[in-house]
Amino acid sequence: MKKIQLILLGLMVVIAVNCKGKADSDTVNSDSDSMDMDSQEMELDAKAIAKSGMFSIIEDSTKVHFTAYKTTDKVPVGGNFLKADISYEVSESPKEIINGLEFSIPVSSLFTNDATGTRDPKILEFFFGVMAETELINGKFTVKDDQNCVASLTMNGVTADLPMVYSIDGQQVNFEGTIDLKNWNALEALASLNKACEILHTGPTDGISKTWEDVAVNASLLFEEK
Repeated sequence: MKKIQLILLGLMVVIAVNCKGKADSDTVNSDSDSMDMDSQEMELDAKAIAKSGMFSIIEDSTKVHFTAYKTTDKVPVGGNFLKADISYEVSESPKEIINGLEFSIPVSSLFTNDATGTRDPKILEFFFGVMAETELINGKFTVKDDQNCVASLTMNGVTADLPMVYSIDGQQVNFEGTIDLKNWNALEALASLNKACEILHTGPTDGISKTWEDVAVNASLLFEEK
């Protein structure tokens, strides 16, 4: 009889331990699920805070390209400025960022990818080098509507308006315009460059050396939501 009682007592202890273990496991799982949910909610809250609905420009994303023309056939000669310093206000839209954006381009960052290595020094010496205030090209954008803006451009000691068309494509803003050098009193500098490049700018059929006074400008920058 005692042996049977001991066996029953042992079974009751085993059952009690198993029940307690299951209850503790359920409690742990419940706590773990709760922690996972809290973690997910915190992550969502962090993302909501991170996306404030304000926009800024991605650092070092600004690109400036120009196309000049030579000979009476108007042969294009392309180049870039590899550096452009900008100043702007973080805003609620890319359009608002553009409006009031200021830029400063060191002319020393000129790069035309000329294999001979002679073109860039000539442009710097015989074009920019004979201008007033030759180190920088400065400007400030004013937005007119959803497609048009004006860059108040300072070059050769002269500030004049450069009308431009802009477009927003995904995260990129593109600008297009044409500089008429006479508006910046730069025809003397242009003549200086043409003389230095007289042979290279001479047409093969008419024998006329010409460097055009209009220069196409294209620029772009990338923005991101903060």
